[in-house]
Amino acid sequence: MRRRVSALVCVALMIIVPSALGQERPAETGSNYVPVTAYDPSRNAAHDIQNAIAETHRTGKRILLEIGGNWCGWCHTMDKFFEQNPKLLALREENFVLVKVNFSKENKNEMLLANYPRIPGYPHLFVLDSEGKLLHSQDTSQLELGKSYDLKKFTAFLKKWGRRP
Repeated sequence: MRRRVSALVCVALMIIVPSALGQERPAETGSNYVPVTAYDPSRNAAHDIQNAIAETHRTGKRILLEIGGNWCGWCHTMDKFFEQNPKLLALREENFVLVKVNFSKENKNEMLLANYPRIPGYPHLFVLDSEGKLLHSQDTSQLELGKSYDLKKFTAFLKKWGRRP
């Protein structure tokens, strides 16, 4: 009886303590994963990527890391571009687990980003496989058209690097 109570207390603490500290629990095998869709300097990007890896094992998707920050005008332009192009957004959502990684004065995520190729400008995209291995580094300036993005180029990028059957 004591062991059962101790086990229940341990499980309760594993659930309550991270929540009380503002931390998320790791993604579970169900559909409890919450994509990281905002640049937040307080987030642990390495933890977010580990949760995304767990989600890719469940879904068969790839990971799309979007590196940028709230200070980045082109990052906001990209967000608006996806909002204005629902088919493109659907293509991204069905093929990728999105993880926005903050890069700002408050948190440059230097240790994490040291594992990836040099970033020439922001936003920048990295495509990872289901194990977190880098497949592609995408300079988003190559996807631009005028003061926004090119729908054909962005669609081709997402189709080329999306999940594989």
